[in-house]
Amino acid sequence: MARPEQLLVLEPPNELKFRGPFTDVVTTNLKLSNPSDKNICFKVKTTAPRRYCVRPNSGVIDAGTSINVSVMLQPFDYDPNEKSKHKFMVQSMVAPADCQDMEAVWKEAKPDDLMDSKLRCVFEMPSENEKTEDDGLRMRRVPQLGNPILSKNVMIKEEGPATRMIAMVVLFFILGTIVGKLVL
Repeated sequence: MARPEQLLVLEPPNELKFRGPFTDVVTTNLKLSNPSDKNICFKVKTTAPRRYCVRPNSGVIDAGTSINVSVMLQPFDYDPNEKSKHKFMVQSMVAPADCQDMEAVWKEAKPDDLMDSKLRCVFEMPSENEKTEDDGLRMRRVPQLGNPILSKNVMIKEEGPATRMIAMVVLFFILGTIVGKLVL
């Protein structure tokens, strides 16, 4: 007998995208919606359990509702030449009427009752012109007007709040020193 078709609607449906840099935890969200008139038990599994933290990783979604699942990728050394082979699977089944012990429900589940959806993982690094807050400076696109050769967007550096604050502190220190020497 063929497995039943997945009742849950997954957003995104096919892949989880993680946007670097990967020096800190990177979180992406997976929305699980239950459009049916039955409560659905779910469980999220991965091929790389030490690399990810999933919250909640299992539970019951009431009929006509949805939940957001946070998938947190732990920091690691990113190699752009290495293809990610990590995958996730969302298993689900119609919740039994008495659904007190979730562990027992999954242990007693028959393979013909289980539905699943698979998602692959995609790692993306932000492109150079999308990076922000680099040493207190922010990159901003400025259109060049009047010159057709330079009409493409050009990147310029704009002071960020941290740079302005440092400049103000230095300026007040210098002015305070000058005024202090004049008064004495």
